[in-house]
Amino acid sequence: MTTLCVDCGNTRLKWGLRAAGRWLAADALAIADAQRLGEVLPQAPSRLVACNVAGAAVDAQLEALAGRFGVPLLRVRAQARACGVSNGYDEPSQLGADRWAALIGARALHGGPCLVVNAGTATTIDVLDGDGVFKGGLILPGLDLMRASLARSTAGLPLAQGGFRDLPRNTDDAIASGCLSATLGAIERMFRRSADAPSSLCLLSGGASGSLVGALTIPHREIPNLVLEGLARIAEDESQ
Repeated sequence: MTTLCVDCGNTRLKWGLRAAGRWLAADALAIADAQRLGEVLPQAPSRLVACNVAGAAVDAQLEALAGRFGVPLLRVRAQARACGVSNGYDEPSQLGADRWAALIGARALHGGPCLVVNAGTATTIDVLDGDGVFKGGLILPGLDLMRASLARSTAGLPLAQGGFRDLPRNTDDAIASGCLSATLGAIERMFRRSADAPSSLCLLSGGASGSLVGALTIPHREIPNLVLEGLARIAEDESQ
């Protein structure tokens, strides 16, 4: 059985084809091109599992894609408990589907306590303890969104294209370094909650994760797409 896993975010649609426990192909499209997904797949799937935070129009396109291939569509939403993860949100159903899938992906890849970071349009930083309990987490503007907000909301600051510096000496570097340092600080502060556990690890994913990995001072591992990993795990659980 070939499973098509689809993660529809705010700006990109990430997809992966999986069979027999391995990824056959994976790629991404701009969310505006979501209707092209069926054209770029190397083969037809046997089923489709998706999480979508991009709205009703994209959901309709997923429905149409499932109909095109004549396969079932499993829409993933946060639950109180699934795949070894317990949801500690005050209202479990209010947790974003992508965050929920990322937590399940993290649990499947790392059995110990971990900090689950997904760095995209927004950056989410979620605490998962060694028993698989999601304890809570943060939502920050993503790195690009921080830079854009400064350029849009101030009279004299540019849309910075600078790089990270410990002591920036120009405005572009000061903005880029400030945005990155704010995000790194939030990650490392949250990680301290479980840092005393020997197996504690930070798992990073998302389009902006590459900007973070080189500057983190905590144990970490970059995963190409934790949400897809979680969707694959959910699909496997559903088929048992």
